[in-house]
Amino acid sequence: MSLLDVRDLHMHYATQGDPVLAVDGISFQLEEGQALAIVGESGSGKTSLSLALMRLLPKNATNYHGEVFLAGDNIMELRDEEFRRLIRWRRMSMVFQGAMSSLNPVLKVGHQVAEPFLLQNKGQNKQARERVLQLFDMVRLPEEIVDRYAHELSGGMKQRVMIAMSLILNPSLVILDEPTSALDVSIQAQMMNLLKDLKRDLGISFIFITHDIALASDLCDRIAVMYAGEIVEMGSAEDVLVNPRHPYTQKLLNSIPRLRSTEAPPFLSGVPPALTSPTPGWEAASSMGSRYPGRTSASELRRSTWVAPSPRATRIPALQPAAKPALVPASMVCTAGNSARASSTPSRQPLLSIRMISVQGKRTTRLAPWLA
Repeated sequence: MSLLDVRDLHMHYATQGDPVLAVDGISFQLEEGQALAIVGESGSGKTSLSLALMRLLPKNATNYHGEVFLAGDNIMELRDEEFRRLIRWRRMSMVFQGAMSSLNPVLKVGHQVAEPFLLQNKGQNKQARERVLQLFDMVRLPEEIVDRYAHELSGGMKQRVMIAMSLILNPSLVILDEPTSALDVSIQAQMMNLLKDLKRDLGISFIFITHDIALASDLCDRIAVMYAGEIVEMGSAEDVLVNPRHPYTQKLLNSIPRLRSTEAPPFLSGVPPALTSPTPGWEAASSMGSRYPGRTSASELRRSTWVAPSPRATRIPALQPAAKPALVPASMVCTAGNSARASSTPSRQPLLSIRMISVQGKRTTRLAPWLA
């Protein structure tokens, strides 16, 4: 039995015009102890899918339906209060995108991590603190971080706090919404090693939402490619990365710069379609006839790589042509330091010059009078 089985999940956003089809017929399965990467460009519906799974719906969410089975239980049949009490954070949790915006700046991070535990176990403050210290040790944070505020932590520390918060009630599934997007490369490597350790030691399943295909291949067993609110291709990490079937997946992988190549990476011309009225694009099968002879039928594609069974499962909405930027004559360009008059020759005068700046500060634990 799969840990998570999502069938034909929909969630749209109501607007003054047509609704935005952010999640439009998503279906996939996730086994216990596996990690699934969901990759795709910005606006493809990745975060909306995670919010739909967690039932953290914005006020303008509409047409929210489908089936979501968690360990055999259809959690879509639960009322909101039952979902909050039985599912959210107890069996399925989430690390939100942007750790700084997810942490309360006026509460100590230890209290924020312990809050779900205290809501489920009222009055057990000592046990909550012990659990927080255990998790901080697990995510490699020193004990004193418990009594610090968010602004006192680095980006990597904040992200580790968010991971500890997601594990406070021992869920079997954790959704990670771009947990490494604001971190430098060295901290990204540390975070990925931490996630791999948690996956191995605790047997946790992950849904890893990211733009970085290299990170996805490092952690995840399977990869799903999203475009315009749909999963257009899904399979094992090796199959999707080495032998992509869908044209959009091929373009997505070809856009990665090669270390020993002099050719510029190709890109999709135009702009993504509006999700209020996605239009059918080209057929995946016919588009791949020249590259993959003998694999031109949709049935053959499904035998090698699973594709979401929806009416547009093998289609990509047509890209709209991008408007060409207007050229500005050199004589009309204003140079730095001479914004009031036009000049055809660049000025050598710098716009801003900084020399020998030093800043000194004194740390104190005493609160300001208005905070005392």
